[in-house]
Amino acid sequence: MTVQVIAEAEIMREVAQILLQHLNPTKVARFWASWHAGQGNYLDWRDREFADETLAHLYEEILAFQQQPAQTTSD
Repeated sequence: MTVQVIAEAEIMREVAQILLQHLNPTKVARFWASWHAGQGNYLDWRDREFADETLAHLYEEILAFQQQPAQTTSD
């Protein structure tokens, strides 16, 4: 029997995608900040996470998110 170990970076990327699908970006950022308080290097993460992104694509994603109906959540 073999066990495949997934790299931590891949797990973190998947978790980030799931969070962003279910929470607004502000809540994700606050969660991430509290989770990683004093750990890691944000600039390295940002560069890896957005390496293939363009400003135009990110702008399109922001516009699409803003056009979604407001979600009512209890904070």
